[in-house]
Amino acid sequence: MIIVYTTCADQQEADKIANHLLLKKLCACTNSFPIKAMYVWKESIMKEPEVALLIKTRKENFNKVQEEIKKVHSYETPAIFSVAVQDVDKIYKQWLEKETEQE
Repeated sequence: MIIVYTTCADQQEADKIANHLLLKKLCACTNSFPIKAMYVWKESIMKEPEVALLIKTRKENFNKVQEEIKKVHSYETPAIFSVAVQDVDKIYKQWLEKETEQE
């Protein structure tokens, strides 16, 4: 199991990406929450509100998840990376695997 992390311009975009991935059965669950991003862009320090999106899925789905995020994301260079989950409740893992079964 992994958690894929990406940031979105707003809650509407986070919901759009989450719905897209859920309908394709590329993830079992997502969580989103407001954050403040600070970064350098074109030699200026930017401070902007964003929404963090956590996407719970199988490790083998990462490349597909990444491709699908890029298809619908508004950012030119979205942050998309995974965090490995080492310990997970057995029942939750079974549920996640069932929800992300590919046909």
